[in-house]
Amino acid sequence: MQRFIIEMGMGNDLHGMDYQKAAGRAIEDALRHSSIPLFGALDMAHDAMEVRVTVGVQQPDALDCAALARRLPRGRATVTAVHGGLNITNPDSGEVTVIAQAAVEAFLPKQG
Repeated sequence: MQRFIIEMGMGNDLHGMDYQKAAGRAIEDALRHSSIPLFGALDMAHDAMEVRVTVGVQQPDALDCAALARRLPRGRATVTAVHGGLNITNPDSGEVTVIAQAAVEAFLPKQG
């Protein structure tokens, strides 16, 4: 497989300390930055594309990677959670803001 696109995104949960919500928003942010007219131009099916997503949060075990992968609109998707992102604590209230980072990579079989 040959990578032909990589997009990055950031998402957060301001009040609920919900890693899943922040990760989903980071993936959506990355997807909003891309449009791939290649499939229509080459009359290629979207399922030829392999999509690999890496999401960084402070508690990667809190993510349901399979659920995040099901939200991707095109291709055969996998999501991997890694340690990253940020937790920011409000010094006045103790409330924690969760920030997630995502990298979405798309791969196709090597072309002629």
